[in-house]
Amino acid sequence: MQRWRGFDAAPGGWGRSVVTIGVFDGVHSGHQQTIGHAVKRARDLGLPAVVVTFDPHPSEVVRPGSHPAVLTPPLRKAELIEGLGVDVLCVQPFTLEFSKLSADRFVHDMLVEHLHTALVVVGENFRFGHKAAGDVELLSKLGRTFGFAVESAPLVTGDGTVFSSTYVRACVDAGDVEAAAAVLGRPHRLEGVVVRGDQRGRQLGFPTANLFTAKYAAVPADGVYACWLVRGNERLPAAVSIGTNPTFSGQDRRVEAYVLDFSGDLYGERLALDFVSHLRPTLKFDGIESLIAAIEDDVLRTRAVLGVPAP
Repeated sequence: MQRWRGFDAAPGGWGRSVVTIGVFDGVHSGHQQTIGHAVKRARDLGLPAVVVTFDPHPSEVVRPGSHPAVLTPPLRKAELIEGLGVDVLCVQPFTLEFSKLSADRFVHDMLVEHLHTALVVVGENFRFGHKAAGDVELLSKLGRTFGFAVESAPLVTGDGTVFSSTYVRACVDAGDVEAAAAVLGRPHRLEGVVVRGDQRGRQLGFPTANLFTAKYAAVPADGVYACWLVRGNERLPAAVSIGTNPTFSGQDRRVEAYVLDFSGDLYGERLALDFVSHLRPTLKFDGIESLIAAIEDDVLRTRAVLGVPAP
């Protein structure tokens, strides 16, 4: 898959293409359907499939301070999109100047002049141009003017809920990682670098990897979770605690992973956590013994959820 920074990075002599456009944060089941449809139509037409997405999130540019939690950081999003068979990922810098492009200019400058679009595939709620003035109807009208077709993909729903990045963020924020996974089609993933903590887990007999996450990362609600820790090609079972550690009057919110049946040093490594199940809320315990008993139970439940027998 080719990766371009901005639509003007399209090489000279670039021919016609099939394009789909969106933020695609999370690359959830609805996004997968839209992108998959674009890839299929591109194969039918013998043309490359191009995904156009934006960085940073448009909300932060249009309404500074409103940046939503990020479900998939740029590299992860690119990996997921590549896995759908896309030929080109075009990451368009979303600047204040770009946000002021009229709907007509948006279409002409990007889709017509640079990407030479033959077909655009978008979700039925797609909006574009300054103040989101453009919709699928206007896009189709402009397509007739400039010589490209438009196909809209229906929204994906489940149990009456429209699948959206906003809905997934709400699930993650509430700690309902099972519901988030149902929409994503895979567990919600949180990435970060292992940094030194208070070393308290080691003293209790449960050494933890303290994960330092990105500024806008979608961190689940405080609680204890059964997770898979992803370390390169390894997937290791882990009981993960998120919170301020109220038993010890902690102040900083942390993501701490106890990796089952593991001994070694993870400091400085970039790892990921795939959240499988919420086990319990964060609790304040009366003493060390009750805390250790709760952690032992967390480990047993993590083994049961992930299907990992005791060594």
